[in-house]
Amino acid sequence: MSDPAMTRFPVPDVEDLPDDLRERIAEEEDEAGFVPNVFLAYAYRPSHFRAFFQYYDALVENTELDRAEIEMIVVAVSGANDCLYCNVAHGALCRIYADDPHLAEQLMSNHRTANVSDDRRAMLDFAVKLTENQAEIDEDDFERLREHGYSQRAIWDIGSVTAFFNLSNRMAHLADMRPNDEFYDLGR
Repeated sequence: MSDPAMTRFPVPDVEDLPDDLRERIAEEEDEAGFVPNVFLAYAYRPSHFRAFFQYYDALVENTELDRAEIEMIVVAVSGANDCLYCNVAHGALCRIYADDPHLAEQLMSNHRTANVSDDRRAMLDFAVKLTENQAEIDEDDFERLREHGYSQRAIWDIGSVTAFFNLSNRMAHLADMRPNDEFYDLGR
């Protein structure tokens, strides 16, 4: 039996949600084959659900980064933040988009020793520094990313994904969001 979507707040019944939330949840279920628990958790506050997923969509659809890079950032940041939900859920997406069944665990444990290119390591170093020591980000960090081929817009996108998933990680901790069982085996 699957864990509940979250343990610290009530999980609403999908049938009781506004039409737009029910439609979005149904679309996700059709695409994934199950409803990721983050959708059920955020449905607790419909206005927050709308804002959260609208920004998430913008981050993954309008970006200079490829989807594997986005998921690598999410997993490295979520590893630094000890976020079980995002490590498991986005670890699955990382394995799928990077076509690597081992990468997610490497990234969540220590991105510095993960099997990634020097360019992607620079990207991940920046994301983790922005997560752990944000006041220390300086022009040298930007220059290092530029040296690795990242444009100014790409650097913005790296920072935006990082910041968003710091928020997401903290909300997952607050609510005690639990990953769906299905995520554990995806991309293996």
